[in-house]
Amino acid sequence: MIARADNYLQKLCVEIPSRRVGSAGNRAATDFFAARVASFGFHVETPTFECIDWECDGVRLSANGAAFDAFASPYSLGCRVSAPLVAVSTVEELEAAEISGAVVLLRGEIAKEQLMPKNFAFYNPDEHKQIIALLEAKKPRAIIAATTRNPDLVGAMYPFALIEDGDFDIPSVFMTEDEGARLARYVGKLISLESRAARIPSSGCNVIARKGARQDRRVVLFAHIDAHIGSPGASDNASGVVALLLLAELLADYRGDLGIEIVAMNGEDYYAASGENQYVARNAGKFDEIVLGINLDDIGYHKGAVAYSLYDCPAEIARAIRNAFSAHSDLIEGPQWYQSDHGLFLMNQVPALAISSENLAELMGEITHTPKDRPEIVDATKLVTAATALRDLLSRLNHAR
Repeated sequence: MIARADNYLQKLCVEIPSRRVGSAGNRAATDFFAARVASFGFHVETPTFECIDWECDGVRLSANGAAFDAFASPYSLGCRVSAPLVAVSTVEELEAAEISGAVVLLRGEIAKEQLMPKNFAFYNPDEHKQIIALLEAKKPRAIIAATTRNPDLVGAMYPFALIEDGDFDIPSVFMTEDEGARLARYVGKLISLESRAARIPSSGCNVIARKGARQDRRVVLFAHIDAHIGSPGASDNASGVVALLLLAELLADYRGDLGIEIVAMNGEDYYAASGENQYVARNAGKFDEIVLGINLDDIGYHKGAVAYSLYDCPAEIARAIRNAFSAHSDLIEGPQWYQSDHGLFLMNQVPALAISSENLAELMGEITHTPKDRPEIVDATKLVTAATALRDLLSRLNHAR
């Protein structure tokens, strides 16, 4: 089973070059997952949704003959602009600035953290909404964001895109803080910006696999199958997907009463969270049928143990989890965290279990969403551990009254 886990990782991260939502690789990954779980006797659905893919052939930025390094914001529209530069560093400065027809440089406090997509349904701070609303009302011709390293917000990404939103139509690019300081010397001067980016209409799907006599009393297991644009996504989250494939194989002969629903969720690393929105809409009024929601994300990091955390679990379910998992020495209980799809269960008052890595903070700070997230950092034995522990848990829950 360890060799099979390694083969699955190679398939999802190497043979398939990209799993970003909307890409051909993403569709290859969901097709592969659907075929494998069907081969283990699961009933499989693949409900589709519309989305966009995106491509970029580079950015050119110059001022008075000086060139600057910049990158197109994922899912941004492209542009070819020659306009004066205006710089702002706070919301108050943005409120007062005259930026219509200009290129605006956002740096400092206003660019300290990535802005949530304007239509993101699950979390969107008022300050983020205010910044987006001001930019749309004031209509700059383009946006340049100079962002710094932020260890609390996937610090491995440097510089990070301030705006990653296919619903936001002002072209934007991003650069390092140092490049932003260089560019700020040209405030009031004419600058030239060309971003050769394009949005491509596309489609994607979730994969939903079911077994068990009672779907009105079921356990739901998520692992997001998409990867962040530009990353192989081995830990985040081919690891969780592979563990679900291994679990599906272990449940090939399952004939229990408890419903089992395995979901390859498609959108956790996508601005529109398309798969998550689709799943919530399709299950409106039915979340009370879910006994326990389980989310697997970043579970196989080679450093540290596999870690699990509980959320609003009744005493009997918490006891079943701890008893089942206590038989696995490399599976430990860790701190709670909320930056993944188990939030969907919590928002709908469903008890939840999240499985990840003991060294999640290190992963987030150094590897997640970058080209470094390759199969070499994933220990396949830990994926087998997660799958067998989940099989043991499902057996206990199936026999619970």
